[in-house]
Amino acid sequence: MNDPRFERIRNCPACGGRRFRPDRRGNIDVSALSAESVKITDSEYGKIWDLSACPDCGHLFADPSPTPAFIASLYKEVEDPLYGAEAEGRAKNFLPILRRLTRFAPAKGRLFDVGAATGIFLNEARRGGWRVDGIDASAWAARWAAERYAIPLRQGSFEEAGLPAQGFQAVTMIDLIEHTPRPRDVLAKAAEILTPGGVLCLVTPDIHSPAACLVGPRWWHLRPGHLAYFSRSSLDAALAAAGFHIVLRRRYVWTFSAHYLVSRFRFLAAFAASPRASFLKRIPIKLALGDSFEIYAVKGKPA
Repeated sequence: MNDPRFERIRNCPACGGRRFRPDRRGNIDVSALSAESVKITDSEYGKIWDLSACPDCGHLFADPSPTPAFIASLYKEVEDPLYGAEAEGRAKNFLPILRRLTRFAPAKGRLFDVGAATGIFLNEARRGGWRVDGIDASAWAARWAAERYAIPLRQGSFEEAGLPAQGFQAVTMIDLIEHTPRPRDVLAKAAEILTPGGVLCLVTPDIHSPAACLVGPRWWHLRPGHLAYFSRSSLDAALAAAGFHIVLRRRYVWTFSAHYLVSRFRFLAAFAASPRASFLKRIPIKLALGDSFEIYAVKGKPA
């Protein structure tokens, strides 16, 4: 492929191995790809890039992969009002993470959120006593965070952001690392800005989960914005290479409003958009699908 928007992968992005092989043929029409295709609330389930698999760690990844510059150009233009409208439900997702961060962090000090979207998580963290900072690729998201929560969110690339070394006690990446073609670079940057003993919280889909195997090609995490699909061993390898050790491994539990879930079905979209469906916004629903990792990893070797 001679398209400068793409690059061939030479080493497994998780473990660095070189024995990977083609695994799944993609079905994304690159000519139709836009910011709409990669927003948080897109519904293009089942659309994937050409994927290669690493037999050493079980990692699946886009190959050839969109370059970081191409991905950044898409995310910069993302606008996603439906994500912002679901702020109350999404905040419920984040409160348990904040409780566990407090358990593992060396102190409730500075927290940096990577892929902060509209700042919902950072707003809850600030309420909980953290001093917050964060970054997102979307210019719209950065404006929303500033206007809605008075959080001066950075806009751009985490890897290129000028951040103080050892300046944070906690870093969070909630549904972020699967969007990057170079996850080890992202984890290395997180380790660089964490204090010794600082904690990283990472949430990402599990490609080998029972839900992923059961649903198959219509699994809701198979979508254009996802370039990397982790297994337990590939996450372990990537975190270890960056200098982390895992202290807690869980399955993530989602909380959404009934309205948001109804809006995900195309045949119910007209009903969800009508005033008659507004009562559904007041009904929270927990989804314990077990198809995403929730990992807490501490910088440095185990004591």
